[in-house]
Amino acid sequence: MKKLVFLFLSVLLFQSCLGDDDTPKYNYELLTIDEAQTPDSFIYGETYDITVKYSLPNSCYFFNGLYYDYQDTIRVVAINARVRLDVDCTEEIVQEEYTFPVKVTQEKDYVFKFWKGVDDDGENIFEEVVVPVN
Repeated sequence: MKKLVFLFLSVLLFQSCLGDDDTPKYNYELLTIDEAQTPDSFIYGETYDITVKYSLPNSCYFFNGLYYDYQDTIRVVAINARVRLDVDCTEEIVQEEYTFPVKVTQEKDYVFKFWKGVDDDGENIFEEVVVPVN
């Protein structure tokens, strides 16, 4: 997982450095999930909405999409942010939310791992939420 995130961020960082001097300079970062709202259970074949809350650290951060990776029954969720590098930023934290649909295509329970950051050893920290499938 760490290798995938590192590769993704490295490619985006390299790509953001390309271009001429007149184009805005951007970087990309993953942001942590502050809070997640999931259903108590799923019904196979149905679609459900999951809402996540996240914080933009300052005015240079912009929502750039949802990081959603899955393998078997595990879903890893984080926020993809674009960071403007060539402007002055106001130091105001803004909390936003994003809702995304999940179509229940497996009969096993879903394990959502909402990314909370990294610990002192550089290991990813997740909040795990298990949503049973009825």
